[in-house]
Amino acid sequence: MRKAITLGWMRKERFLALSVLTTIAFYLFSDSLFGGLSDIYRLTLVFFWLFSVVLGSALAVVRHADHIAERLGEPYGTLILTLCITSIEVVSITAIMLHGANNPTLARDTLFAVTMIVLNGMVGLSLLLGGWRYREQYYNLQGANTYLGVIIPLGVLCLVLPNFTVVASGPPRLSIAEKIFVASVSLGLYVAFLFLQTRRHRAYFAAEQDVEETSIAETFSLTPPLAWHAALLVIYMALVVYLAEKLAPPVDYVVETMGKPAALAGLAMAVLVATPEILGAVRAAGKNNLQRSMNIFLGSVLSTIGLTIPAIIVISEVTLHPIRLGLEHTDLLLFVLTLFLCTVTFSSGRTNILQGGVHLILFAAYIFFIFQ
Repeated sequence: MRKAITLGWMRKERFLALSVLTTIAFYLFSDSLFGGLSDIYRLTLVFFWLFSVVLGSALAVVRHADHIAERLGEPYGTLILTLCITSIEVVSITAIMLHGANNPTLARDTLFAVTMIVLNGMVGLSLLLGGWRYREQYYNLQGANTYLGVIIPLGVLCLVLPNFTVVASGPPRLSIAEKIFVASVSLGLYVAFLFLQTRRHRAYFAAEQDVEETSIAETFSLTPPLAWHAALLVIYMALVVYLAEKLAPPVDYVVETMGKPAALAGLAMAVLVATPEILGAVRAAGKNNLQRSMNIFLGSVLSTIGLTIPAIIVISEVTLHPIRLGLEHTDLLLFVLTLFLCTVTFSSGRTNILQGGVHLILFAAYIFFIFQ
């Protein structure tokens, strides 16, 4: 019986074989695989091969982290989920930032892309689907206000304020003291929020409906042990770290050699980070659990800004790769408009289909202006 159960667990991890084989292939034949990127067909094949495997591995990381979170409870569950997702983002940005010609705007473009994908694409799709099926959906207004009360100042401090600081000739950038201040404030506010969410005011983030009951067939004896999830979490994370570094050459080739918009690199990294959360948020909204959906997308943006910014600043200083955080031109306007729209959307405790449509229009505007 135990052997049959173990085989059942292993069958659910069939994607692991593809991830391992891909890692071996790029470890042994990296020069050959990257040798002909001037061929558009080879470039497309290598990019989508790597991208799909990294994305699948990232989904597996989140899946196993979610299982561990359910077993350990709060606040450890939230910490594990947040650190795993943020680690994937930081590793992906660092790999491309340190490869080839320096791209000082990559971290900024990725953070902005994650924000637009989540606060407009993910929010819009969730509200549109939920509004279409249930007319109106409800959430805890205090929780939404708490999220936005931290996201808005952090977003402005990290992605808007750097445009208005000048320490030398050339484009606006942050001084060392200003970087330390921004990193400290970002991390400090996130830790304070985490304490409030998991300890002092947990009710602000509670779902209005009970969690779905587990099937009788899913007894504890059929559930993989905690060590199983922990081991696979570490394995998948190691694979993501290695393959994310291998994703850098095709991304750099597209931006540097083919002359495509630099923001495309940030968009590619953002899709890797946001996709697991998009699936979870849209699925929750489809089940009329908008509270859970809101916790996912607002929590994702908060962790992206609150944890990724300090990590990238430290990596930039250690590796001597300069970064530029301030948004410019159209991006700056879209970012401020998105923050303002979120305050309107999450101000009444209920949502409808029109609000989802407006968020999706802003997301379409973001995609459109990448190529303009």
